[in-house]
Order: sequence, then structure tokens, then C-alpha cells
Amino acid sequence: MTHPVETSGLDSDAMAKELKLPFDPIDVAGGHWTHHFGPASSMRVATSIMRAQQLLLTRYDELLRPYSLTFARYEALVLLVFSRTGELPMRVIGERLMVHPTSATNIIERLCRQGYVSRRPNPADGRGVLASVTAEGREVVRHATKELMAIDFGLGAVDEQRRTELFDALRVLRVASGDFVPPEDESV
Repeated sequence: MTHPVETSGLDSDAMAKELKLPFDPIDVAGGHWTHHFGPASSMRVATSIMRAQQLLLTRYDELLRPYSLTFARYEALVLLVFSRTGELPMRVIGERLMVHPTSATNIIERLCRQGYVSRRPNPADGRGVLASVTAEGREVVRHATKELMAIDFGLGAVDEQRRTELFDALRVLRVASGDFVPPEDESV
């Protein structure tokens, strides 16, 4: 695959580099926060989530670089592979990826230029567009997914019970923020 690799302009090597600090900077900041502003538990959790996201995305983007993919484009390809027909309306792609329609369009356009996705007018909607995963796109998803699973999506240091607890705790936040509405028979 000879597609050009894009970067966000950030030095991902510096972000992913093991810092091996002799202290936890988020915990230290929490102590300062408590002294200056009051309780720090929310700040510590929020900052830890942001740092974990930075670490995981850096790892994913490094792993996906040989496929000329970012994690966002990988997610779009997986979404198309998961669909019954291998294609979805652009509107649905944006909703499912939880991104602005402009971002969804940008992601799909880049995947089209790489030959991983094709676009065509939506026959059910005169103005809409359908995005379809190509055979090359399916192959890339297959290989990239094997690699992501081999590193346990970067979560190998977290046991299964804690992964479940993390998912459940973050799901409560997502529901409270209106990310989605859980089924009525489900307690969150």
C-alpha cells in the first residue's frame, strides 16, 4: 500500500514516549488543585481520561500507520464492514461515529482517495450519498484489526473486571451527557 501518511502536526513519538517520571503529575496537580480550589477528584479523573486517550490514540495511530490510516478512518471502515450491505448513507456514518457531518465527509473523502471506500448517489435520497467499503478496504480492516487485537487495544495492563468497570462508569457519564438513551429496562 503506497498511500501517503498524514500526521496531525503533533509529535506522537513525544506523546507516547515513556516518561518514567518519579511521580504521578496528575496526582501532584490534584494536591495543588485541592489546596487552591477545593476537591480534586473530578479533575483527577477527567485529566486521567484525557491522558489515557492521548496514550491510546498515539499507540493506535502508530500501529495503523503502515496502512496509511488514523484511528478515526479505521473506525469508519469498521463501521462500513459491520453494516449489512457494506455501505451506509453519509448522515448515518456521522451519527454512528458521533462526529460532525463535515468530519465524516472528510474521513470518507480521504478513504476514497486511498481506494478503501467508494461513494455513489443514494437512490433512496436524491441529495444523499452512500459510502461503500471496497475489497481493499475490507482487507485493510482485517489486517489492522488483527494487529489491534494482538495488543489488546492497548489495554493489556487492565484486567477484564476493571475493563468492565471502566466501561460501565464511562457509560454513566455518556448517558448523563445525552450521548445516547439506554433501553428503558436497563439501569445505568
